Amino acid sequence: MTTGQRPYHHGDLRNTLLGAARVILEEEGLSALSLRAVARRAAVSHAAPYRHFLNHEALLAELAIEGFADLRTTLRKACAVAGPTDDRIANIGGAYMRFFAQRPAIARLMFGPQLPNRETFPALAAAADAIAGEISVALQDPALGVAVWAAVHGLAMLILDNVIDLGQRRSGLDVLPSRAEILLRSLFVTAQQ
Repeated sequence: MTTGQRPYHHGDLRNTLLGAARVILEEEGLSALSLRAVARRAAVSHAAPYRHFLNHEALLAELAIEGFADLRTTLRKACAVAGPTDDRIANIGGAYMRFFAQRPAIARLMFGPQLPNRETFPALAAAADAIAGEISVALQDPALGVAVWAAVHGLAMLILDNVIDLGQRRSGLDVLPSRAEILLRSLFVTAQQ
């Protein structure tokens, strides 16, 4: 036993720690997410997280990798809809924006400066590259895939940082996917002319 009534052994410590970290990130924000806070939330000793995560950045990298996997799944579903390229671009933009609207804290972590040593986490780079690959394959054009990703990501970050208002301040974040679809369609039509 550890101090108090906390059990020393845990059946699935790694996943329990990740679950606790996800809750802290979404409910309290990145500033509240420490290994000590994760241990406390998981009801394990303060040393327990170090059995699975070398340090705080390793925990953040794992959360970001999970986020990229979830985003890739979301995009894969959006990309599976057949139709002309502009419809696929709109679907991708709507799905991407929906992910950001529903999970802003993980989106900020995935793309933010909190992981200054990204090169030390090859799985993180691979997870990010998979997003570009998913979009490029769906659009059958790697350059267009990167351009669409850059456009929708830039839009998502401008909204998250409260720089532009596409109606979300008054109507809520639920309007963002449809607004992203409209903007991307107009961008695609303009590019075709």
